[in-house]
Amino acid sequence: MRSDYCGEINASKVGAEVAVCGWVHRRRDHGGVIFLDLRDRTGIVQVVYDPDTVESFALADSVRNEYVLRAKGRVRARPEGTVNPDMTTGEIEILGLELEILNVAQTPPFQLDQHSEAGEDVRLRYRYMDLRRPEMQNRMRMRAAIASQTRRYLEENGYWEVETPTLSRATPEGARDYLVPSRTHPGQFFALPQSPQVYKQLLMMSGMDKYYQIARCYRDEDLRADRQPEFTQIDIEASFISQQQVMELTEGLLRGLFADFLDIDLGDFPVLSWDEAMRDFGSDRPDLRNPLRLTDIADLLRDVEFKVFSGPANDAQGRVVALRAPGAAALPRRVIDELTEFVSRYGAKGLAYIKVNDLKTGYDGLQSPILKFLPEEVTLAILERVGAQDGDVVFFGADQAKVVNDSMGALRDELGERMDVIAAGYAPCWVVNFPMFAANKDGTLGAEHHPFTQPTCTPEELLAKPLEAYAAAYDVVVNGSEIGGGSLRIHDQKMQSAVFEALQMGQEAQAKFGFLLDALQYGCPPHGGIAFGLDRLVMLMTQTESIRDVIAFPKTQTAACLMMSAPNEVDEHQLRDLHIRVRKPTQTAV
Repeated sequence: MRSDYCGEINASKVGAEVAVCGWVHRRRDHGGVIFLDLRDRTGIVQVVYDPDTVESFALADSVRNEYVLRAKGRVRARPEGTVNPDMTTGEIEILGLELEILNVAQTPPFQLDQHSEAGEDVRLRYRYMDLRRPEMQNRMRMRAAIASQTRRYLEENGYWEVETPTLSRATPEGARDYLVPSRTHPGQFFALPQSPQVYKQLLMMSGMDKYYQIARCYRDEDLRADRQPEFTQIDIEASFISQQQVMELTEGLLRGLFADFLDIDLGDFPVLSWDEAMRDFGSDRPDLRNPLRLTDIADLLRDVEFKVFSGPANDAQGRVVALRAPGAAALPRRVIDELTEFVSRYGAKGLAYIKVNDLKTGYDGLQSPILKFLPEEVTLAILERVGAQDGDVVFFGADQAKVVNDSMGALRDELGERMDVIAAGYAPCWVVNFPMFAANKDGTLGAEHHPFTQPTCTPEELLAKPLEAYAAAYDVVVNGSEIGGGSLRIHDQKMQSAVFEALQMGQEAQAKFGFLLDALQYGCPPHGGIAFGLDRLVMLMTQTESIRDVIAFPKTQTAACLMMSAPNEVDEHQLRDLHIRVRKPTQTAV
């Protein structure tokens, strides 16, 4: 039906006859001449119809936005003064000779250009319309190209693409599973995979050596701007590989993607230990573009009478930090109050601060409600340690270490944005040597990554002091967003059993992972890998703020599809086939 795509016609085609198909992006009538901007996935081209082509002109006069057309005409250079440098086809236009209306369209529910102010709920309800917008088409094109280049890169490095099942069994990987009832096994369920983790390890046991997959994964968890209940993962695993080799493979992939698609050199990938990241940034996914740092000051506050500080300073599980905000003394009190409310969302009970007006005058040059609780020498020692200068504000966090890390790490990011000190560009890094376990509120342990990560100690040391054990785990972080995480895996049955024992899984370990423990008896090679969130990577590279903008048909933050009204109720016949009876939650009387 067409000889060319709209956005690919340029000056080299001047004089040629072409046929193009697409949607009417805009129609304009200028003094008896009709201009149609015709759009397809490659771009927009201007087609001009004048009254000399009577039949085609009449059709052009009748079309409206989003009509589907086939236009045929001769390419010509645009008249002097009408060149549009903002369009790839801005030097030419098509003099229309024929026109065919392939389909008519009702008035769109929202404007399909960069000026659209439609809310996200409307865009998701009419997603098939939203995807026509050039902005969305460009994101989908880039996503496809990134996936394609990733495949080429991995295959050039000897990796095989192997598909793993999407109907599996429930496994504890940190989030709730999506369950699928079995018709042929009444009362039993499959689970959709949270990741292909166990399968890829079994592939290494099978001698596949190097595996990759661009896999669909599912997690029934609370959603955020960078999370979806179903998402796409670039999954990589290899046998006889070191942590350094995984990191080098990853850096090569990311460097190539950013260079080819954004013309950006990512530069070095600094390596931070988990301890260093938490110490300096309060986060294991630090944004290195932000120059602000946390400073430990507990040793200066252990003997003060102010219990808000001395309590956590003397608690082995506590932490006291200072955060210097250069030039923030100019912030009005209203902003300080907003920041206090901000940190409360992360569990902080308040936000102490000291404004530095004039250091030369000592205590008299400081302003703060907490000065009366602190000895002068302690206050000045804190200011010296953080490098405070006139015009700064020093903020304080004092509580259990997790609360301090969460609240002050978030405050660091918030201040970086408000004070406009975050550098432009991209800043990658590695965070390595994660704790193997984290303590739950009930005193039990949970795996920091997952229970198949290789500890860096012996099984005996692991069981003796599990909270002191570290893992051969590594995350790649860009601009404060974790885009990939991986580890070396356990390849020894004794170590895997020790991890299950530390997690107090008991008989559950054999029931859920007996197949894995059995497989480890038959010569499992040392292996490791990494997985990237493709959606999050594309979101970062296209500089959009929501992961939903890089997924063709995403869910809302309540895990619903507005376009298809899913999830939905099913009829009794389907439920009977699956041996399921729905029990709706009872409503509690108020």
